Amino acid sequence: MSAARRLLLAGATGLVGRAVLDALGQRAAAGQPRGPVWALLRRPPDDQLERALARADGHVLVTSGLGPPLRLPSIDDALIALGTTIAVAGSHDAFRAVDLDAVLAVARAARDAGAKRLAVVSALGADANANVFYNRVKGQMEDAVSALGFDSLVIARPSLLAGDRAALGQPARPGERWALRLLRPVQGLLPATVRPIAASAVARAMLAALDEGQPGRQVLPSAELARRGAP
Repeated sequence: MSAARRLLLAGATGLVGRAVLDALGQRAAAGQPRGPVWALLRRPPDDQLERALARADGHVLVTSGLGPPLRLPSIDDALIALGTTIAVAGSHDAFRAVDLDAVLAVARAARDAGAKRLAVVSALGADANANVFYNRVKGQMEDAVSALGFDSLVIARPSLLAGDRAALGQPARPGERWALRLLRPVQGLLPATVRPIAASAVARAMLAALDEGQPGRQVLPSAELARRGAP
């Protein structure tokens, strides 16, 4: 793969998105740059994010919203790590606006800007026909981006994400925090399919899959993400 592939990153302020920037920064420091990164943000970056972007050869695209129309520079690949929870969003409609509508709008804009490869963060249990609203919306998102015609589509389905959201200035997710605390003593006994997974592992696995550019749709469950994203 050419080291000059241009990447659009949506969700750089979140756990996985920031981990993507960190992974790219580590590559650059090791003399293995991937190419320029365009980070799609809704507000100017803070100092911490600015430093992460600089290490990853990152550039900022500030938009007032993530709905259409989005105008992007020419890119080769896109990685979308947008996501919230119903509790943080405040309603089912607000959750759908981020985890389905915004993801789809960015994917469409990326395709129109020339991207042939897309990697997107979904979730364990995603299914467009699921009874659980969260899983159903994630499944609908997967179906929608699959219909856009990317040459290579990577769908990551991580289990519970582990990482320091407070350090990134993200809203607290009490349910996630308590689940991680309760599971920590028995984490090694859990099947890899449902074991909490570090955001850094998800990021590394998604970047590796983008680099490979396997034709068609590729779904990476949590156990596979952990394997591919191991340090």
